[in-house]
Amino acid sequence: GRFKDAELLNHVALEQRKEVLGADHPHTLWAMENLAATYRELGSYADAELLFRVVLEKRKQLLGADHLDTLWAMENLAATYRELGSYADAELLFRVVLEKRKQLLGADHLDTLWAMRYLAATYHQLGRYTDAELLEGVVLEKRKQLLGADHPNTLSAMANLAGTYHQLGRYADAEPLEGVVLEKRKQLLGADHPDTLWAMENLAATYRQLGRYPDAELLEGVVLEKRKQLLGADHPDTLWAMGNLAATYRQLGRYTDAELLEGVVLEKRKQLLGADHPDTLLAMANLAATYRQLGRYADAELLEVVVLEKRKQLLGADHPYTLSAMANLAATYHQLGRYADAEPLEGVVLEKRKRLLGADHPDTLLAMANLAGTYRELGRYADAELLEAVVLEKRKQLLGANHPDTLSAMGNLAATYQWLGRYTDAEPLEVVLLEKRKQLLGTDHPDTLSAMVNLAATYRQLGRYADAELLQV
Repeated sequence: GRFKDAELLNHVALEQRKEVLGADHPHTLWAMENLAATYRELGSYADAELLFRVVLEKRKQLLGADHLDTLWAMENLAATYRELGSYADAELLFRVVLEKRKQLLGADHLDTLWAMRYLAATYHQLGRYTDAELLEGVVLEKRKQLLGADHPNTLSAMANLAGTYHQLGRYADAEPLEGVVLEKRKQLLGADHPDTLWAMENLAATYRQLGRYPDAELLEGVVLEKRKQLLGADHPDTLWAMGNLAATYRQLGRYTDAELLEGVVLEKRKQLLGADHPDTLLAMANLAATYRQLGRYADAELLEVVVLEKRKQLLGADHPYTLSAMANLAATYHQLGRYADAEPLEGVVLEKRKRLLGADHPDTLLAMANLAGTYRELGRYADAELLEAVVLEKRKQLLGANHPDTLSAMGNLAATYQWLGRYTDAEPLEVVLLEKRKQLLGTDHPDTLSAMVNLAATYRQLGRYADAELLQV
């Protein structure tokens, strides 16, 4: 992790080789590549790109387009494009590298598997998760055969496949893989190794999706502190850890804590990566989500409009991140009472997610729940009930009865029953919801208090005024 020391040494080595051997000597180009790789580790992606481009062009001239060293340079440049958010450029180069290595080295060569892994990671960034899963499954199986189950590269393959499961909403499949990776990396690399911290962060993200927020917070706090010590406060990986902890704070109802961290992440990413980088846009979207929770809807809308437009330009209209931006803006319109503006956006998101992710994906169910909420506000209670009943049943099956998203679905259906005057149907759902939220979130969490208010309202409608008054106390 001593990348600043490495930068100095590599810079000296490059200058010495230029003087002694000349700018085009193979050893000089290797030194240039080493310095570029160090820049990339430090998050100086623009500096890394400049050097990698020089190395690639010189090797093409000196060695030819199919030489293994040329392909190595192409792979490094592609990896840097990915860090810069230029995913289409990265995909193009990685595909060339993979095909040429298959021809030159064979499908089972370790360098061929690296090319396959990098292409899968790029598919991941492009939202092409099923394409990524296909390649990652191959890489994992071949590395197990060639390197053994405990080899660091096998563990990386396992972590990558788990990450894709996570994106596909298959959190129960992701969690056991991530647990294995974390434990093995602790044993093999130590608790402070960057790869161990990535494993810890990935497992925490899955815990968050499974509704295990205290478990997620515990791991994310460790990752953030260790990265500050090892990499510094401004490193991209430190900012990533900060953003993840903020996301968990938001889920725990600690919105002011989340806002503080997210503001820092956004400003630093603007400085380091630029305003249009995907990670900057993600930081903007996260801060907007927290503004929405704090009731600062105008501030949220301002950021969300920017995120949606930029993602459309950079990623395309069907990318999962673009659809998330559309859903977020619709949610803010909903909070502002602009239901007519929210409904068409939510309809688009739901249809596209069904097509791209499938009817049972958590993000598809979230889109269905959001549209149902808008139907309810528009007085279309029968339409809302139809969607909400589907969401509740599917979430019970996929996430379990105690997951926060399942409980949200229960609360939404109960609210629609209230509007339909079906108070006897609403009451048992609201009783369960209140008890579970007390257990999972505590009595002072905003969601627990909201459940209490809703149940009290139902008791009043049923003429159970004493029960209602008890809750209001």
